[in-house]
Amino acid sequence: MPEPAAYFISWSCYGQRLPGDPRGSVNDAHSKFGTEPLRPSPAYVAFAQGKLKHGPVSLSTTARVSVATTITEHCRIRNWAIHALNVRTTHVHIVVTCNKVTPEVAMVQLKSWATRRLREAGMFGGEVKAWTEHGSTRYLWRKTDVPRTVRYVLDAQDDGDRYQRAPWEL
Repeated sequence: MPEPAAYFISWSCYGQRLPGDPRGSVNDAHSKFGTEPLRPSPAYVAFAQGKLKHGPVSLSTTARVSVATTITEHCRIRNWAIHALNVRTTHVHIVVTCNKVTPEVAMVQLKSWATRRLREAGMFGGEVKAWTEHGSTRYLWRKTDVPRTVRYVLDAQDDGDRYQRAPWEL
């Protein structure tokens, strides 16, 4: 089986994209490839808010820089090629080529290292969950999908809350 050209991996901060969110969300029944996302549901959002262990997490500018630096360093050590990285106030997007590693494994490693660095810097206590349980992992099978996805990550986001690194900055 051929290797994908890259992965498009995204994850959100804890409590930021709850099931039923009008911006789109998934749950176990709606997370498989080809399934529709959940329909917006204020009742489902309210139910999910009631189950949160603590309030939603947002990343400060300092935290976004820490996360971006940690991800960049981890990818350098692993010899993974970052095509684009955008650390937002409420979520992270990365387009990356990983050597024989699934996007799920890459996402777990990136989230774990980012959390470790945030805790070491005193930005998050041990009781605070920084991220949602999973995220989105998409395979970019065609090389032509990579530049289109890079443009989305770097240019199709609101400008107000980003700390991003383009390939030429990595």
